[in-house]
Amino acid sequence: MSHTCRGTISLHGALIHTVDACTFVVSNGGTQTFHIKAATEVERQQWVTALELAKAKAIQAMESGNIKAVTLCKVKFVSEEEEEEFQDNDSQKPEQVTVKDLSQRLENLQACNDLLIKKGTMLQRVLNELEALEPPSPELAAKIKTVSERATLFRIAAGAMVNASNEYLQLAEQQEPKWKKMLQHERDQKVRIEKMVEQLARQHSHLEEAAQHALPTAVTAGGHRASRNNSFFYINAIGNAVINFDVMFMSNCCVYDDTEKDGLKDTTVTTSPSEDEEDNAEFYDAQESDTFTLSIPGVPANNSRDRTDSQGSDDGSSSEGDQTPLPLSDTATTNSFRIVTDSTVVTPTTAANTDNLDNTNWQSNNGSSGSTGVTDSKRKRRTRVPEKPNYPLNLWSIMKNCIGKDLSKIPMPVNFSEPLSMLQRLTEDYEYADILDRAAECTDGYEQMAYVAAFTISSYSTTASRTGKPFNPLLGETYECDRVDDLGWRAISEQVSHHPPMLAQHCEGRKWRCWQEFTMASKFRGKYLQVIPLGTAHLEMEGGTHHYTWRKVTTTVHNIIVGKLWVDQSGDTDIVNHKQGIKCHLKYTPYSYFSRDSQRKVKGVVMNSNNEVKWVVQGTWDSKIEIAPVISTSGTPDNPVYKTGPYILAWKRRMPPEDSEKYYNFTELACQLNEPEEGIAPTDSRFRPDQKLMESGEWDKANAEKLRLEEKQRAARRAREHEAEKAATQGLPYETYEPLWFKKEQDPYTDSLCYVYGGEYWECKSKGDWSRCPNIF
Repeated sequence: MSHTCRGTISLHGALIHTVDACTFVVSNGGTQTFHIKAATEVERQQWVTALELAKAKAIQAMESGNIKAVTLCKVKFVSEEEEEEFQDNDSQKPEQVTVKDLSQRLENLQACNDLLIKKGTMLQRVLNELEALEPPSPELAAKIKTVSERATLFRIAAGAMVNASNEYLQLAEQQEPKWKKMLQHERDQKVRIEKMVEQLARQHSHLEEAAQHALPTAVTAGGHRASRNNSFFYINAIGNAVINFDVMFMSNCCVYDDTEKDGLKDTTVTTSPSEDEEDNAEFYDAQESDTFTLSIPGVPANNSRDRTDSQGSDDGSSSEGDQTPLPLSDTATTNSFRIVTDSTVVTPTTAANTDNLDNTNWQSNNGSSGSTGVTDSKRKRRTRVPEKPNYPLNLWSIMKNCIGKDLSKIPMPVNFSEPLSMLQRLTEDYEYADILDRAAECTDGYEQMAYVAAFTISSYSTTASRTGKPFNPLLGETYECDRVDDLGWRAISEQVSHHPPMLAQHCEGRKWRCWQEFTMASKFRGKYLQVIPLGTAHLEMEGGTHHYTWRKVTTTVHNIIVGKLWVDQSGDTDIVNHKQGIKCHLKYTPYSYFSRDSQRKVKGVVMNSNNEVKWVVQGTWDSKIEIAPVISTSGTPDNPVYKTGPYILAWKRRMPPEDSEKYYNFTELACQLNEPEEGIAPTDSRFRPDQKLMESGEWDKANAEKLRLEEKQRAARRAREHEAEKAATQGLPYETYEPLWFKKEQDPYTDSLCYVYGGEYWECKSKGDWSRCPNIF
């Protein structure tokens, strides 16, 4: 040893033995002796065991010549709290402390192993010496024998423990490198993730800064706003400009920017328009380059499709009983072409003047001029409904009424609704039906398709500000809307099924008729709700030479749980003219926070059976839609270039009154849908009592009446089920529920059964014969 100090004992030569149950002695053989008394016998044994382990470690270290280790094995009697504090201060990282502690315990286990072997050998030697002495007395011999047997048992048990300790020690030594490697890997992963999060946060900050700078986009010379978007690009000016259509027929679209290839950078149109043109100019986002390449996945060479091909797509939605479209064959080709707008060309059209749309009577114009033959209504109709009362929503009262009830029987309070039924809400699709009157006058099938596309888009305009839930119609509930005298069309709708909810609708115009079967599937995804329409809409022009079908796109209601509700439309749909082989593909772009393009964008093209673009459709579903014809084609067959003429305003939204927020954001037509009429069927939605009470502001009475109607409907269903069971037990036929005014037929275009109008409603109305109508209210 290099040195000693007062209060220390070199353990390798110390003697440790117990005196009584709580006292033990530690001595170095003469100069120093410590008499130590513990509080309990257990504590005394713990001290003796710890000192024996330390002595064995000191002897092992001395034999190996490790003088430093022997010095460190001096014992200083300190408390456990001081020892833990010392270890905590000495530690650097948690995993290092764990590995170090495991290593120390493994060393202690090795020392115990050596100590057991040594003590066992010494004990056996002492017993052998006792046996070698002179023959003892019989009593002593019996005791020696007993001690010898116990020593043998101890040796066997100690040997087993030593073997187990050796195995554990070897296993621990083998696993220790693996644990160290795993800990190091986790530490590296943590550092890597921290760097990634830091980088993403930095990128997010830069994107926000770029978005703020991009909002006040500078207007270039000639009144054109520049943008680097790789979606639709247009410049409406004198001279050639560019249109980039981000069209997706199936799943993806590749747009290649030729700015670097053609060496065209920071190119702007410098021609200055006249003062009149500046006043009426419409500005659009434009790409810095004036050329682009557009690649569109085409259709199979055989052009074979199943029935859902004409119904469009809605982001992969599907439902039971809904056929999925056939996948494209391997022969599908990719169409790549360019589109250039030439606004110097004057395109003949019946809608040349579209600048004074807001000054035109809405009842005789759909937002774009050209409608003829519409007369003013003989009846003065209301222009608004009673204001929405300020009823606080008591969630506890709603929950209290739901306790112990089946989920299907929990009534939804009218606080979340608007005073219109789903039958009336669907009739609002024909607010801009004059677009179809314009389309019926078109002699060009491609132009007609462009107007039909504008009509399908216009039906979503009211969802931009309306988030109220319409009333679910009762089974057998009907709604008629006869506006022939002023708007030129009349419609009849009926709830034809309750499980699943389904309604059928038929509308007749001057030179067209439209019908559809509407049902939907909904998907709740936490923060938002997706409504996926599943029915198919049909449109047939006078003479039967044009028959169109399409399906609605997906509607998404955001902020279902927290925040202000808002609605978005997204997805792709195909409008197909089955008689002429013409198709229009429309893409509704979902809302994107980082998009520089205008929100609620709709883009599309009208093509012939050879996938050649004939007309272009673009705009927003909450504002207006413009269409333009393709006037010339150049380029190669694999990479054609389509040049279009100037855009024609096909539809422009009539904004609701400024104070419409006070009455559910209703448009003028929506205010008139629930207006009382004479001579209508007793099952009409106008007679629905809960809906009338809500419109008049009596919401508490409306909730009670709504509950009564739902219970009455359930009782009627149970009665029908009982009659069906009774007829089945008697072996008699039982006729299931049949709609009043619609019948189910095979649709030759979709190859499925659908409800179509039976053709008797208006005749019964003229006779005043409502004998077939049940009492549902």
